[in-house]
Amino acid sequence: SPTGDSWGIFTFLCAALCNLPALPALNCSEELGAGQSIQQTYDLTRYLEHQLRTLAGTYLNYLGPPFNEPDFNPPRLARAERVPSATVDLDLWRGLTDNARLTANYRAYSRLLCYLRVLDGQVGTSELRHRLAHFCASLQGLVLSIGGVMSSLGYPLPAGPAGPPVGPTEAPPAPNDFLKKMDDFWLLKELQTWLWRSAKDFNRLKKKVPPAVVTLRLEARGF
Repeated sequence: SPTGDSWGIFTFLCAALCNLPALPALNCSEELGAGQSIQQTYDLTRYLEHQLRTLAGTYLNYLGPPFNEPDFNPPRLARAERVPSATVDLDLWRGLTDNARLTANYRAYSRLLCYLRVLDGQVGTSELRHRLAHFCASLQGLVLSIGGVMSSLGYPLPAGPAGPPVGPTEAPPAPNDFLKKMDDFWLLKELQTWLWRSAKDFNRLKKKVPPAVVTLRLEARGF
């Protein structure tokens, strides 16, 4: 009968599959690692965005007026140019290659991390030092994660030191307390902009590289 024939064919196929030689049936391509790495980096960037909102509010309150006032928007001073700026035209930024954007992100966060570590050693309260240290550890993780994305996509890491040309400890100190606070203000402001833009970068990148590309390959010898 048709039902009997169908059952016989099903039984035959099951037996054939069970008797296949041991083989890597699930063959994951390199895109799997790249997709996972991009997703993890995106998640970490969003986490850092959230973490920085709390940290920035606490730190600006520590600096006091006018830095903790919502409408405080000072012009960028020449001293602040030591901090890598994210104020690049968005159309120009999107026109860069993925490799160029990743390299810029890697270098920028490496430099920002150097300045944050100096900041961590200068604050006067233990709670704020603890928060800064935790954020620095997370940011270090982001630098390593971006490096992992670049490696998984076949891009070389930037050559040479990732830090600033003049180390933060060697940079001339601010001539007064207000300018020192202004340096700190711009450091946090640029960090916020970098993280906002990086989240968009990695969101677009994860759409280009699937999070998991799995190829099912069955090798039946003599079947």
